[in-house]
Amino acid sequence: MIKAIFFDLYGTLAGFKPSRYEIQSAACANFGIALTEQGVLRGYGQADSFMTEQNKTYPLRQMSEGERFDFFCEYEKRVIEGSGVEIDLETAGQIWNTVRAIPYEMVIFDDVWPVLDELKSRNFSLGLLSNMNRSGSELLEEFNLSNYMAFAVTSLEVGVEKPNPLMFKKALEIAGVSGREALHVGDQIGSDIDGAEASAVRPILIDRDGNHPDFSRCPKISGMTQLSDVLNSLS
Repeated sequence: MIKAIFFDLYGTLAGFKPSRYEIQSAACANFGIALTEQGVLRGYGQADSFMTEQNKTYPLRQMSEGERFDFFCEYEKRVIEGSGVEIDLETAGQIWNTVRAIPYEMVIFDDVWPVLDELKSRNFSLGLLSNMNRSGSELLEEFNLSNYMAFAVTSLEVGVEKPNPLMFKKALEIAGVSGREALHVGDQIGSDIDGAEASAVRPILIDRDGNHPDFSRCPKISGMTQLSDVLNSLS
């Protein structure tokens, strides 16, 4: 029986406003580069997987400022390559600096609130698991999730990143449940799905951008409103 549900933040519960496509297009226009919306989504999928692999060996939060910049030069290069555009790392770094200068905010997706209302009414213990280098209480307050989430576990507080099982074990400990009594919903196969499976937590992949059409290792949803159907099938 499922008693607790954990959620990733970025790409799962929240996204950028303006959108990543709008931000990248505005930055690249200064360099005469045209991107496609699907290409940007595809590029971010590749770049975020690259970030997951990096965090397994040498987490970004441990890097110096120069090392992080070098990482994001490669990250930005992969984002742009999603649109079939090849650039060198120097140009990628210049574009990345332009991207960073564009104002944006991270906002909760519209389909999240009604689902959280439903899950709260069904008395699930809800928690946030994020690789963001910030405190859990800070994230819950900033995104107005305190009335829904019983707790938040972040890399800053645990000292490791998903997919490290310590992140999931901490969430299980706080929720007071076993792995088979918990679900984890996330958008990254490397950090969310692999990490949950390694911790005996049931994973659900949310593929908002359609980057994983052939994925079938665990239940997959394209939006949060489909979560109830998956829950009902598991109960």
